Amino acid sequence: MSAAKDSMTVTLRLMGREYTVNCPPDEHESLIHSAEFLNERMNAIRKRGKALGAERIAVMTALNLARELLELREGGTVGEAGSAAAERVKQMRLDIESTLSASD
Repeated sequence: MSAAKDSMTVTLRLMGREYTVNCPPDEHESLIHSAEFLNERMNAIRKRGKALGAERIAVMTALNLARELLELREGGTVGEAGSAAAERVKQMRLDIESTLSASD
């Protein structure tokens, strides 16, 4: 099977900007929920702060989410599912960085 058949194209909206990403069909719903969550967090940071650029907001959001994840890990409440989630967060961060650098 080719990679194109194993993935689908999804358009996500973050802070009013559209991003097109590929994901496996079985992760589509999770990706949409993740993007909605991320969008809420990014917009909250934008509303709190001074006039920050999208890249800085993305970095601040990633740092906040990473801190929260580490707190959960240290509290011993994250098991195998948490490790998988951590990997997904890491991949999402890389995707965001890649998308932001491509739009510059």
